Amino acid sequence: MRRAALVAVALLAAAAAPAALAEHRSVARPAVLYDGPSKQARRVWVAPRGMPVEVVSTLGAWVKVRDVAGDVAWIERIDLGERRTVVASTLATVRQQPQDGAAVALHADRGVLLEIGEAPNEAPGGWLRVRHRDGGTGWVRATEVWGW
Repeated sequence: MRRAALVAVALLAAAAAPAALAEHRSVARPAVLYDGPSKQARRVWVAPRGMPVEVVSTLGAWVKVRDVAGDVAWIERIDLGERRTVVASTLATVRQQPQDGAAVALHADRGVLLEIGEAPNEAPGGWLRVRHRDGGTGWVRATEVWGW
């Protein structure tokens, strides 16, 4: 009984860990995702270029990833790029400065892809520097996007 309680506490602690500790990458080009680490596995879907994914595990040339919806699949490592993106998880407000009261640069609807600027593995003060594909840039609260 005591061991079960310890396991439950460990699982809760892991679930409460900040998302920033997870490794995220973006799909470099349209790529097929599979239900196993092999091209002989069943094709699950085609991920569009730029789609952010969370790395779950790796096995040789294959990476098990999770998407914003929580779906898990396998992708070839060569299909993941260095350029990082995030997706708006709500109506995201991109501001001209990393401050709540700063002027609004643009609004990104839920599901809109934004490219991360410098220091993509950090969110100083909870803000990320982002760029919209139409050229608008600014700062968004890390809590308003997924994939960083």
